[in-house]
Amino acid sequence: MTGRASEETGEAGEVSRAEVRQARRIVVKVGSSSLTTAAGGLDADRVDALVDVLAKAREEREIVLVSSGAIAAGLAPLGLSGRPRDLARQQAAASVGQGLLVARYTASFARYGIRVGQVLLTSDDVSRRAHYRNAYRTLDQLLAMGALPVVNENDTVATDEIRFGDNDRLAALVAHLVRADLLILLSDVDGLYDGDPRTPGTRRIAEIRGRKDLEGISIGSAGRSGVGTGGMVTKVDAAGIATGAGVPVVLTSAVHAADALAGRPTGTYFHRTGKRSADRLLWLAHASAPRGALRLDAGAVLAVTERRSSLLPAGLTAVEGDFTAGDPVDLLDEAGRAVARGLVNFDARELPRLLGRSTRDLAKELGPAYEREVVHRDDLVLLHP
Repeated sequence: MTGRASEETGEAGEVSRAEVRQARRIVVKVGSSSLTTAAGGLDADRVDALVDVLAKAREEREIVLVSSGAIAAGLAPLGLSGRPRDLARQQAAASVGQGLLVARYTASFARYGIRVGQVLLTSDDVSRRAHYRNAYRTLDQLLAMGALPVVNENDTVATDEIRFGDNDRLAALVAHLVRADLLILLSDVDGLYDGDPRTPGTRRIAEIRGRKDLEGISIGSAGRSGVGTGGMVTKVDAAGIATGAGVPVVLTSAVHAADALAGRPTGTYFHRTGKRSADRLLWLAHASAPRGALRLDAGAVLAVTERRSSLLPAGLTAVEGDFTAGDPVDLLDEAGRAVARGLVNFDARELPRLLGRSTRDLAKELGPAYEREVVHRDDLVLLHP
């Protein structure tokens, strides 16, 4: 990779790591492969080693831990030889493993007198406005009361429609939710390489400043373990979500966690590319799965994308899917491309008789409950701004 160094050098590198050292609230994500044995089951020594590092860092900073490992921890106790493919058995493994995981963390952090608070999330919990505020208040209050939040996806009840898909993405969204200064992604690979790190001659990339720096890199599935769901692709995607929301990212291996927290030159540093925001719509864009779609005419597409207006019934031409009020739906342009996503205010069965009609006419015929937006602009995010 021309122009990229394998080590952190120069003034730019020093500035990057200075930002790490100055971070006061940090989200740390650790993957299943860093906590468990290959056959499933928690590795107590690995958990304790991570806790040793986090407990020391917590003396001067606030730490939120996003931890995978629940499903992996439940494999051996249930007699499973590997991660099951079907959702029901994954949920069963998570049910057993989540208790084991948080119990292990509770015991390990207790060595330092640190209390642990478990927070289990689904995408549904945070894409809706009231739920988003509740999630933030819970995490913020745990930190204020001196507890260390341990966050995981609620695999026991999460269905395909409300899953984050991987904890790398969850960690990026939690970093945004708690207004973190830094996200550290701990993996079994010590950074982003310009090819498969198992191939001789590949080099670790010290810094990524934007999407252009990723051009030509073959990310593939390097780093994927047999017990987790994430690979390098999910980590790079998560880094893009976080940096776009103003949160810089360090990607490195779990054995280098202390160096990452101390701001020493390890792993790959992803510079922030966007501004910090308290907007929950990042969750709507990156953590929700649409339950249906609404087709818009050209005028409505322009109103939504250019003027950032609410979507009114007059701009609708068709309804697709089976959804209820409050569900996320995609807004499609005339070519069928999803241009936005929003939380709809009507059930799918209600909308066909509203197509193309003004709210004034609907209110006269059907009552004042129909004089409202199909999707309010506060519940709408552009997918291709």
